[in-house]
Amino acid sequence: MNFKVLASFEDIGSYAAELVRQVVEKKNDAVLGLATGSSPESLYTELIKLNKENKIDFKNVKSVNLDEYVGLDGNHEQSYRYFMNEKFFNHINIDKKNTHVPNGVAKDLEKAAKEYDELVVSLGDIDVQILGIGPNGHIGFNEPSDELLLNAHVADLTETTIQANSRYFESEKDVPTKAVTMGLGQIMSAKKIILIAAGKNKAEAIKSLSDDKISTHIPATILKLHPDVTILLDKDAASLL
Repeated sequence: MNFKVLASFEDIGSYAAELVRQVVEKKNDAVLGLATGSSPESLYTELIKLNKENKIDFKNVKSVNLDEYVGLDGNHEQSYRYFMNEKFFNHINIDKKNTHVPNGVAKDLEKAAKEYDELVVSLGDIDVQILGIGPNGHIGFNEPSDELLLNAHVADLTETTIQANSRYFESEKDVPTKAVTMGLGQIMSAKKIILIAAGKNKAEAIKSLSDDKISTHIPATILKLHPDVTILLDKDAASLL
């Protein structure tokens, strides 16, 4: 694991964007694993800038997102499809048909999760996977548990996650309690992983990545088994290292 502490959230975005740019430069039809939430926003801002400057071309790029809330369709302002369109896809030259987000409104959610797994496999290995990390150590919506799942599945969100995400909703009761999420097997199959964390509320989770322990109760610790992980932090997130 390569820990890198940067001066600002904007610097994190610039550093991560350069890593993504290098991947796409080498493989113009790269598969990008994407995340939502506040962590990757500065990355997307910088990638939009690079695209407008013709320094990165998304024309042939494909993307797969980690997760989607159950019950929110792509037109809902708090859905992750809406987030990706507003924060990234609408501003770059990517073909929307090549962008994929789990279906959170499918009649058969377990079937939808299985089909998402099959889709990711059909695209080939994820060339670079972007991750955030929850205060409880979740990645995607793979929550702390006695066991962790390799494949895409319907996840029950923990109270910690619901509270953390309530800032995006009018009230905590409006936060969905379930999500369709990629499993840890798909995440770990990515050739390269970039994890972004900022803020003191992430410091404990980041500290757990700095030792040699792996725990299902801190799902992100499985990343210690991956050969190419870059962790980009601000000073607050790195404060307990």
